[in-house]
Amino acid sequence: MERLLIIEDDADNNQMIKEYLEAQGYACTQAYSGSEGRLLFSMEKFDLVLLDLMLPGVTGEELVKQFAGKAPVIVLSAKSGLDSKVKVLSDGAEDYICKPFELRELLVRIQVQLRRRERGTGSGDRPPEGRVYTYREWTLHPDRQEMTAAGMPILLTRHEFLILELLIRNPKRVFSKQMIYEYAWGEEYLAEDKTINVHISNIRAKLKESGTDSYIQTVWGMGFKLC
Repeated sequence: MERLLIIEDDADNNQMIKEYLEAQGYACTQAYSGSEGRLLFSMEKFDLVLLDLMLPGVTGEELVKQFAGKAPVIVLSAKSGLDSKVKVLSDGAEDYICKPFELRELLVRIQVQLRRRERGTGSGDRPPEGRVYTYREWTLHPDRQEMTAAGMPILLTRHEFLILELLIRNPKRVFSKQMIYEYAWGEEYLAEDKTINVHISNIRAKLKESGTDSYIQTVWGMGFKLC
């Protein structure tokens, strides 16, 4: 039975989500503040987190960063602006649902994330087990989702890792934003979405200290490749 952590300060909403999902066969643990959610997450293993952004104590935005790569996070928020969505998705959230929402839609989105987690995420062909990729001073370990650059460990979100994995598997090929998105997220690309640009910028920033941030080349009007 999959275990879900619900972090929502509105007690009525929290309870409504819990009762519905438990009726669908999930085991749910409730938290009513960011601090409580972080404590529970550190003490127990969860298959997925449902996370409000406007929380007392630690904010939802901060928890997204802390949970990234450890368990899929679906954000449930009344913040409907594009900038808010892009920010938390770039920081590692897997999905973003604006309030109010239908519980049936929430269920489907949870099922999608859990299926994707079981098969290793991404819509493209995944590398064989045990495969290690190297490119110049980069080393990627897909099984462990770990990267080093010039000998330095680089902490990446799940989506950032998948973007680099795609590029390093085909270092001379130019990938469009659509191709990158559909590989890393496993879903249809939205033409107006700025997510890829933000992720590439974040990756470059993390690589800057290693001196390897220039490996990612922007091919204007086409996409990105390694150089």
